[in-house]
Amino acid sequence: MIRNILAASLLLSTSAHAFATDITWWHGMGGKNQEVINQIAEKFNAAQDACSLTPVSKGTYEEALAAGIAAFRSGEQPNILQVFDAGAATIINANGAAIPAEDLITQAGYEFDRESFIEGVRYFYADADGKFVGMPFNSSAPIMYINTAALEKAGVDAPKTWEEFEGIAPALKEAGYIPLVQSQLTWEFTENFFSRNNLQFASNNNGYDSVQGTTLNVTAPEHVMMYEKLKDWYDNGYFGYFGAGWSDNQKPFEEDKVALWIGSSGSFGGLQSSAQMPFSATFLPYWDSIEGAGTNSFIGGAALFAMSGKSDEENKCSADFFQFLTSAEIQYFYHQSTGYVAITKAAYELAKEDGYYDEKPIAEVGIQQLSLPGGEWSKGYRMGFYPQIREVMEREYNRIFAGETTVEDAMKTIEEEGNALLARFAKTAG
Repeated sequence: MIRNILAASLLLSTSAHAFATDITWWHGMGGKNQEVINQIAEKFNAAQDACSLTPVSKGTYEEALAAGIAAFRSGEQPNILQVFDAGAATIINANGAAIPAEDLITQAGYEFDRESFIEGVRYFYADADGKFVGMPFNSSAPIMYINTAALEKAGVDAPKTWEEFEGIAPALKEAGYIPLVQSQLTWEFTENFFSRNNLQFASNNNGYDSVQGTTLNVTAPEHVMMYEKLKDWYDNGYFGYFGAGWSDNQKPFEEDKVALWIGSSGSFGGLQSSAQMPFSATFLPYWDSIEGAGTNSFIGGAALFAMSGKSDEENKCSADFFQFLTSAEIQYFYHQSTGYVAITKAAYELAKEDGYYDEKPIAEVGIQQLSLPGGEWSKGYRMGFYPQIREVMEREYNRIFAGETTVEDAMKTIEEEGNALLARFAKTAG
């Protein structure tokens, strides 16, 4: 009798999944992050029997975006495509490529509340009116990690502003440490420099209002000042620059050679096992001398886009998955498993209620920074061909620290070449 009941249950379960609507999710993550994506898919598939989600790694962020674009052109696109921050404008401005996430969700009969997402997450993948086009997924903030022993040896406190950093840098150097390193100048000291200091990064509302005629503002005197300071700090041994590679600059911090490292809040998970010393973290500093500075940063990472050209049944399953993914429980699970921030207020509250930040206070820093009051220019940017613009920036920043160009000339070059790329993108976007 028991055997018959088990057989019947197995048959019912198999039949239910046999009639499930299949959807695919292409992404650009590997290692531990890919394992967690697979776990989320398994949880979603186990939670209901109407849909069956299959995640597929397409290599790097860049490779996933290229694969998604090529597949769309041939009519073989996935249901869901992960797109990294710098590539968002490519999908958003490709006419008919994606269904806005907010429309997908409301058309499926769900309510959607933009205010349920934390401040620094809410706008980056939205349109100029605030409608979510992409669904934020793996989100992070640029924060400052602190070698606590280094600061104790130097007898100084962690800086909140860059003015304070200038005041303590000599003591940190005297204590035997490189005072400061960072891991991505483009994201941390350009894009989020404008955000943290509430300065305009590009025309046309930082590119949100239109792709036509959008131009960069990297020659802004405040931004030029930041890099002149960095070069001066570099020449005086207060700032270490080991190249454009992320790990090139993270490694010296892990090896207890550096006092302060500007990295990603999403690096916390790995840093717990790789750092050779105790560490803490605080917000990305800002310039107190800049009026209105101290606003929130915006997110890095990637979002999920629902690709168009799919059946109503498949779109309903994509909406179901977005609802599942943004639930407090799943967001908390993802936050704990990866170190990326919880993107909703409900998930953040759940983590606090569970005592997670009492155990690991560093895990809260990124969310706290993203939750700071916003400003007119702290929402992010929307610019096409931006991965290529980042490459121009990285080339010129390398030349600054190699002594091959001045800061002023580098910024003029970035603006000239970047604006040419923006103009070219505007033609492709119609």
